[in-house]
This record gives sequence, structure tokens and C-alpha cells, in this order.
Amino acid sequence: MKTTISSNFDDSIKEMLVYVFENKKELSPAINIVNEKLNKVIEKNIFLNFSGKFLETMTFPLESGVKIVAVGLGDYNEFNLHKLRQASAKGYLASPKKSENKTLMAVFDFIDGFCKNETIEAILLGMGMSAYKYDKYISEKKENEIENIVFLTTENENNLKSGIKKAEVLNSAMDYTKDMVFEPAQNMTPDKVSKMAFMLSEQYGIDCKIYNKEELKKMNFNAFLAVGQGSVQEPKFIHLTYKSDNPKKKIALIGKGITFDSGGLDIKPPQSMLTMKTDMTGCATVLGVMKAICELKPDIELHCLSALCENMPSGSSYKVGDILITKSGKTIEVDNTDAEGRLTLADALTYADDIGADEVIDIATLTGAVIVALGNNITGIMGNNQEQINSFKETADKTGENVWQLPIYDDMMENLKSDIADMKNTGPRYAGSSVAGRFLQNYTKSKKWLHIDIAGTAYTDKPYKEIPKGATGVMLRSLVNYLIK
Repeated sequence: MKTTISSNFDDSIKEMLVYVFENKKELSPAINIVNEKLNKVIEKNIFLNFSGKFLETMTFPLESGVKIVAVGLGDYNEFNLHKLRQASAKGYLASPKKSENKTLMAVFDFIDGFCKNETIEAILLGMGMSAYKYDKYISEKKENEIENIVFLTTENENNLKSGIKKAEVLNSAMDYTKDMVFEPAQNMTPDKVSKMAFMLSEQYGIDCKIYNKEELKKMNFNAFLAVGQGSVQEPKFIHLTYKSDNPKKKIALIGKGITFDSGGLDIKPPQSMLTMKTDMTGCATVLGVMKAICELKPDIELHCLSALCENMPSGSSYKVGDILITKSGKTIEVDNTDAEGRLTLADALTYADDIGADEVIDIATLTGAVIVALGNNITGIMGNNQEQINSFKETADKTGENVWQLPIYDDMMENLKSDIADMKNTGPRYAGSSVAGRFLQNYTKSKKWLHIDIAGTAYTDKPYKEIPKGATGVMLRSLVNYLIK
């Protein structure tokens, strides 16, 4: 959606969204413009008939053909930007979206104490996130969706430009990531994803390396290659690099890239396999992050990495009991072929060591155990540097994404003990997310390493706040905000 700022009422716009507090109904400057132009409709009708309770909506059709959707912000004293973002999503969804010029006018006055750019960013993110839909394979597509947002305000447009740009960049990056996650695995193969990474590099003029199977063999990516050896799809490893003229820090960002996870020979039950095209959400996220970073151009050096393959059962599949010699030289006894993501990440983390990054972050749909621990709306985070963990959690909280730190202890290695190798790839049933994190810790030398487990939050089977059903784009906003702050 394209956003413009206006201080003038446009008679051609027939759809409007007006924000109303529950306990502070007053004709602030922008709302007063609408009130005067539309025969006192705000004070005579909306303020009298609409409560303003948080997320309540009501539509007021006028004889002139204008339809005003009022959305409640709740108690003025409890206002925050997270509520504003959610209310914007709810109001957008309640709007008829049938105007000929496909334009919605949003009417909201800025509130003292809240950054104006962050305020308009919250509004546009809420609208953009709720507007997302994946209809590529639906024959009869809905028409007349909103394409333009006119923000009616008395504020100077120059004071809002950075917030508008950031919201548009983040919405575009999230749509890009969600499109990848929704795309069927028959099309989103390792080769296809690597081509998309190359297209990003061409679009933004950044460095791109794509390693094929033979090159990966020479580089000793043995654990990663073992996971992919049961599939007819060739594994790929991608390395994208963005570098500003004067980078203040260097970060390696790794995304799990299993483009379909059947479980391998330890095959998943059918119900558990339904959404396994989403097992490359980590990779889709880091590509979306790179897209946003290239648009926002912060003073950093960012390396985005992903080991891409399918985990499939066949006569050539890796087997339980196999011993894998990882890129690092450490050996792993395969205890379960469905604990494959950590094997690909092990080699990717070792590769990241050679970059010499100040920080290493990996994001992965790694463990079902994180869903047992935290449910479907909270992302698990863990790592080896408390300062880094605290900083990321602070960013995620401000962004409006729920995270919770899970522990990693050295004695968890007992759960991974093998009699014939350095470790197994799985342990007992309990504390599965933390044990997986402890497994990964063996493969990074970084003193600042953060692991993000999005197995429960990458995909939702029902809407949650401003997020529609399906791929969520979770942690993309938090990662971008963390990288640029």
C-alpha cells in the first residue's frame, strides 16, 4: 500500500477510518476537519453512539456515500503503540474496501509523549500486516482492495517520512517472507530459493555466493549434505553480504533452510507433515531481513547464510546410527533423522566462524518442544551472552513480538552423550529446546551467539492480533530493529 500525507479533506475518498478513545472523546485537529466537512458527524453521531472500547468497530454510512469505520482505542491512559497497531489492523479489516479509487483515509491525531514516526509506523504496520493474503493459486481473486492510504493530519509531512518508509519497507519484507513460506515445496526447492537469493543480490547490488553439492563436499559440509542426500533436489548453500561504507558492527544471520521436512526415515505422521513446507521459514526470514536492510541502509555489515535441502526418505537417505563428521571435525551419531535442522545449522555455524562476525544469530523452526513449553504465540530465545539476549528481548518487546529466554547449561551435554561419537543429535524427551540449543553451541566459537526457535510461532492456524492465519513473518521486524538500533 502506498501512503500519502494530507491536511485537506478529499471529497473523492469514500472510505474513512477514525480512531476513538473510550474516555476521551474530543475534536482534536484532524478529527475536527472531518467533523466540519461532514456536517458534524463525529460529535453528533460517532461520539454519541460508539463506545470506543479497545478493538470495537462500528460502521457509519452517510447519505453522501461516505462510509466511516470507527475503531476503539480503549482507555486513553492505557494507550500504547502496540494497541494502536492492533486497532489499525482491526479497523482496516472492518472497512468495506469497495471504493472505486481503492483509497482509505485514516484520521488520527498524534499524542504527546509518543514519537510521531513510530506512531505512523505502528498504524501502517497494523494495516499492512492485516491486509496480507496469499491468493496466488485461487482462481477467483477478490478485487477492489485498498491500495492507497491517505493519512489526514495537521502534522508536517517531512516529520513523518522516515516512519512511513520504514513501515513500507517492513511490510514489503514480511510479504516477501510470507510468500516464500506459503509457496508449495514443489516450487520452493533449494535451487529456487538460491535463485531468489541471487535475484536479491542483483536488485540491491550486494555480494552473493551460492555453493553447489560438489563445492560443499570439498568444504566438508558433511552433516548438512547427509540430511539432503535422500532427496532428488540438490542441496545449496547461500551467503549474501550487505556492507555499508562505514559499518559499526558485523553480524552473521543464519536461517534454517529445510524446504520440506518429511522426517526422513524417521518419518513424521501425516498430520505433522501438513505444514512442513514451512520448515524453511528461518531462511525466508533472513532473506526478508536482508531485503529490508538493503532498503534502510544502516551502518552495518550483514552476512545472511542458509543451508538449503529437503529431508526425504529414500534408498539413499541417511540412517539412524550413521556417524557424521561435521565441518568442524566433531562427530555426531544420528539418533533421529527428524532432528535434521540442527545438523544443517551445525555446519552453517562453523562456516560463520570464518566470517569473524561480532555477533552470530540463528533462527530456525527447530523443536516441537518449544511449542510444548511456550505455545504458539511466544518465541523461544537462548544463547551464550546475556547482554546480547537482553538487548534482543528489549527490542522484541518494543517491536511487539513475544519472546522468552530458555536456559542452556553445560551439563545438558549429558543428554547428548554417545558411546561411539562426540555426541548424538537428540537427547531424552525433556527440555528438548534447551538441549537442542546446547547442541548448536558446540558449533560456534562466537562469544555473542543467539539462537531463536520459531517452531511454534512461524505459522498460525488462526488469526492472532494483527497477524492473519498462516505464515506470520515472526521475528523479521525484531531482527531488523535489532540490527539497525
